[in-house]
Amino acid sequence: MASSGLLWALFATSALAQSLADVCTVDYVVDHLPSDDDFNGLVFDSSSVTANPVYNASANGQNNFVSATGLNYCNVTFSYSHAGRSNDTFNLWYYLPTPSSFQNRFLATGGGGESINSGASGLAQGIINGAVAGLTDGGFGGFNNEVTDVILLVNGTLNYEALYSFGYKGIHEMTIVGKQLAKNFYNTSSIYSYYFGCSEGGREGWSQVQRYATQFDGAVIGAPAIRQAYQQVNHLSSGVIETQMNYFPPPCELERILNDTIAFCDPLDGKTDGVVSRTDLCRLQFNANMSIGSSYYCAASGGMGGGMGGGPTKRQFGGSTPAQNGTVTAEGAAVAQSIVNGLFDSEGRQIYMSYQPSATFSDAQTNYNDTSDEWYVTADGIAVTWINMFLDEVSSSELSLNNVTADTLRGWILEGLQKYSGTMQTVWPDLEEFHEAGGKVLTYHGESDYSIPTISSVIYQNAVRQTLYPNMSYNEGMDKINEWYRLFLVPGAGHCGPSDTQPNGPWPLTTLETLIQWVEDDVKPVTLNGTVTEGSEEGDSQQICAFPLRPHWAGNDSSVTCIYPDEAALDTWYPDLNSIPLPVY
Repeated sequence: MASSGLLWALFATSALAQSLADVCTVDYVVDHLPSDDDFNGLVFDSSSVTANPVYNASANGQNNFVSATGLNYCNVTFSYSHAGRSNDTFNLWYYLPTPSSFQNRFLATGGGGESINSGASGLAQGIINGAVAGLTDGGFGGFNNEVTDVILLVNGTLNYEALYSFGYKGIHEMTIVGKQLAKNFYNTSSIYSYYFGCSEGGREGWSQVQRYATQFDGAVIGAPAIRQAYQQVNHLSSGVIETQMNYFPPPCELERILNDTIAFCDPLDGKTDGVVSRTDLCRLQFNANMSIGSSYYCAASGGMGGGMGGGPTKRQFGGSTPAQNGTVTAEGAAVAQSIVNGLFDSEGRQIYMSYQPSATFSDAQTNYNDTSDEWYVTADGIAVTWINMFLDEVSSSELSLNNVTADTLRGWILEGLQKYSGTMQTVWPDLEEFHEAGGKVLTYHGESDYSIPTISSVIYQNAVRQTLYPNMSYNEGMDKINEWYRLFLVPGAGHCGPSDTQPNGPWPLTTLETLIQWVEDDVKPVTLNGTVTEGSEEGDSQQICAFPLRPHWAGNDSSVTCIYPDEAALDTWYPDLNSIPLPVY
């Protein structure tokens, strides 16, 4: 008589030998759904199950992975609710590989902006890597809905269930359900579990690692929108600086300063290729005053800016603009340098950091009033949503910057800290349990990110280092943390992707594969593989250094060397944020 272990192995092998058509049916999925008894309080609706096989599909990597064709998978959706809650429905969406392609992996994916998911493109990345991949609507009423669609029950009443779902619970429940579904579907007892997300998806990744130590074997976390009380208000910093200095530079003037910055700082890494790889040195050596008198020209635009002579083009925000022709003024340079320096309160204390000097001035973009023939700044975007909905709890898209100062922004940050420290801040630095469970984290952040300051990721890694290795020197602690949590600053890159202003910069397209090798085969990513996806060096492969090491080239034709920065350069990554008397993790 065969042993029970042999019988189980034969059963599992038989399951993997089934065709996609055999398993991708509503009946099969219903039979293999997790049980209500598997998770306290979750009730699954078997009548909501949809399942359809997909053959020979294509997937656009969209800066997350290498695009692929010939994908076969089962497209499954179903819903669940929480016992004891009324009007409570959470929708889940999973791609499950054809059985012969399943490699005992699960991949959770996150969202961006105010969305808890990024749609189907992230799910395809799971199929490419032999993983069941999942996403959730967070209970927001549909996969295309955002938290802002439901965060207010009525004016003055916050929907706390939606907040907790967006903060951490939605992704967690989707993950534990998806892992159990994968085990049932393929008749396996254990799987590797991974996470992938950038921006808000990066924050969601940290929310899982910080709270659920054994949930993931590894996580790829890109440019995370952590520290939300600071992060969202910080989007107003540039406009407030312009308002307080009473100068509203034409977009083309800021573009000229940006291009001068890139031109000056490009060779500081030893290679002249249009990419600023040492923004720390750039911060030390370049000042916007060096652009005073530089000429600029941008053609009239109906929303898309024409490039000025001598520099790359970039998107100009707002409506139509007239032709812009002039030279960089002392006022324009002062505004630009103040933005790069960061936000300071009326007592001269730093509230928060800014973007690296080679990042575009996206938050500072001005609009044109063709009646008054003047440039002006308005508050819009995610910062307005944060202050109106999350702080003031009112549904409004309007926010005036009249009488708003840096001290006003400081007050909004304090309010957000008090209100959302347990949900949206996502900066818990004690990752000891995750580390002891064998977890690995691979983080990346564009060094010229214009939306989330690159320093943000450096500060958080340092907080984890100080928490877990308090009695070690900086170098000793960084060596220890790099054994399981590595941060890569991507030269020239913008927010979650390459930058149009520095097209020859590399971008990592195989981060998930790198993480899988690290987790499953113990291949530590000493450097991160990058590919130039546009520009004159398109197709070139480049290695990206792990922080705190910085890239250096001995010459344009040489290979990169990862070197330790001098103390002054290293110190630029750790500003003294002393305005708010609380640790900035």
